[in-house]
Amino acid sequence: MTLVAGIDIGGTKTAAGLVDASGTVHARHTLPTPAADGPAAVVAAAVRAVRELSGPVTAVGVGSAGVVDPRSGRIVSATDALPGWAGTELRRDLERALGVPVAVDNDVHAHALGEAWLGAAAGHRHVLLVAAGTGIGGSLLIDGRVHHGARSAAGHAGHVPVPSAAGIPCTCGGSGHVEAVASGPALLAAYATSASAPVSSLAEVSARAAGGEEAARRVLAGGARALGEALGGIVNMTAPELVLVGGGVSNCGPEWWEPLREAFAAELLPPLKDVELRRGALGADAAVLGAARLALEAVR
Repeated sequence: MTLVAGIDIGGTKTAAGLVDASGTVHARHTLPTPAADGPAAVVAAAVRAVRELSGPVTAVGVGSAGVVDPRSGRIVSATDALPGWAGTELRRDLERALGVPVAVDNDVHAHALGEAWLGAAAGHRHVLLVAAGTGIGGSLLIDGRVHHGARSAAGHAGHVPVPSAAGIPCTCGGSGHVEAVASGPALLAAYATSASAPVSSLAEVSARAAGGEEAARRVLAGGARALGEALGGIVNMTAPELVLVGGGVSNCGPEWWEPLREAFAAELLPPLKDVELRRGALGADAAVLGAARLALEAVR
């Protein structure tokens, strides 16, 4: 039986799974990402995660935060969530440490590949996936393959301008982008300005919205409408069969999903009105499975 490892490297945690060719996960291991300790420590944590799986692997696939050149396996750029990560020769370093072939791509691209293999996009060849969490990332699958663009930077759905974000600073250094009003931190910040009592998580805001609190409902609906507008515009440009939304923000209830769907539908051109917007099905396993798929393709 062919076994590979799929790794999801994020700013706060690194998750690994031991996966066979059918997509069955035989073992999992998760550990904190030592981001503050620098790139060498992050690579070492990924190596440790694979070794903790306690299984013989023929290849390793990685979905990493940052802009990734999938041809070289090099991190082209990254945010402060992983200080110094840009420039890391991730494929080279992991191959030297593990002694097996390694395939590397961006974590949201891996997420999309996982959903297309075994999740909510199975059977679809043209898919737009957006992961809404700490940031808002995206991936476009064209004929079943990731569209990376000329500089490996395709997929930055969070940096599409929307009217409700006009003048609001974005994490990229610009302003007016949907991430500035629709990401998890943006929703929490917006709620903090109007809340009767402080909260520590978006789950609390969602619970208050479900309980009928007007401030919470207004904040979730505002972020959802902005994201729906952005997604509708992207679909008008790319014409996928299906749109998937995942990430932590997607765990909010109907107070978020209903305005998201309404705003999305309102933006679509007539020939695209039947494009479905659906929630991802694989949750935290999506990027690990997508990374494993990369590994399986590397050893075919």
